[in-house]
Amino acid sequence: MSDDNGTPGTPAGSADGPAGGPRPEPLRFFGTSWVNHDHGYPARRAAVAAGSLVAAVASCLVLRFAYEGIRIADSGPFVTGLIIAMFAICSALAFRNTWDGFGKRPDPQRQASLRGLLAIGFVGSLLAYFFRSLTEAPGEKLHREEYEKAREEYERRTTRRTGNPSKKKRRR
Repeated sequence: MSDDNGTPGTPAGSADGPAGGPRPEPLRFFGTSWVNHDHGYPARRAAVAAGSLVAAVASCLVLRFAYEGIRIADSGPFVTGLIIAMFAICSALAFRNTWDGFGKRPDPQRQASLRGLLAIGFVGSLLAYFFRSLTEAPGEKLHREEYEKAREEYERRTTRRTGNPSKKKRRR
């Protein structure tokens, strides 16, 4: 695993597989079961969806307690409004960033600069994970595209020509 962004050190489709061909990159909670949708893939997807929804609801309850604490502290409507707006905006940005990360590889420098904002908007990330897991394993589409491309390239490289090229008839 890379220490910078949590992705494996070898990209999807690297030629370290058992038969010398490309191997799929494992997804969090799914391993490589996303390739053929086997080994409990539907149950895992349901568990991930339920888990991320439960975590989002629990997070909202924690935020509700924090809101109550701010209200009890009587810090004023301006501060309360700022905090509510901060969590709402950060959650929306985190949702969008997480959702976009399922379709393309994120830029590590951009991710590092957004780390604090994404931590504040954790509810948005959890909701993005929930909604994506209703249709597929989060990140499956991106990994499948990369894996298929790597397999095609591997097949092209390993396919041998038949016949003697010097005996080939020339067109005129």
